[in-house]
Amino acid sequence: METSNFKNTATFTHLSTLSQYFIPFGNYIFPIIIWTTNKEKSEFVNHHGKQTLNFQLSLLLYSLVLALVAIPIFFTLIFRNLPISAVIEDEAFIFNNFNNFNFSDNIGLLSIGVLALFLFCLLKIVEFYLVIYASIKASNGEWYKYPMTINFLK
Repeated sequence: METSNFKNTATFTHLSTLSQYFIPFGNYIFPIIIWTTNKEKSEFVNHHGKQTLNFQLSLLLYSLVLALVAIPIFFTLIFRNLPISAVIEDEAFIFNNFNNFNFSDNIGLLSIGVLALFLFCLLKIVEFYLVIYASIKASNGEWYKYPMTINFLK
């Protein structure tokens, strides 16, 4: 049975990831600080600290993959529809060969980009709820492992 001090420490390790909404990279900084200062004192805190950091690193990797899909697609759609040439006449730009954006020609790429953006938003919502759920589990003294987490720290 874990002491309430270790339960609270494990709970705050999970909850400290929510600092990302106020402090950039707070979801990495604060869990690392809490985990490294307490990992030698309790195996329970060590487990929850590793789980927290593995989950945050996994989310970073998933977000980067989604960004690598969505960003080039959106840039391709934007630059494909830019005018081919521009001429300066009387201190004004005149665009030649300007084509309007046609959804039917770009629906495939647009769908993939919007899907990646939707998955990113869904990932952030799921992250929030899983952090709260893991915090409740830790406060109850239960061992918890985040789903779909890559074990970077073993």
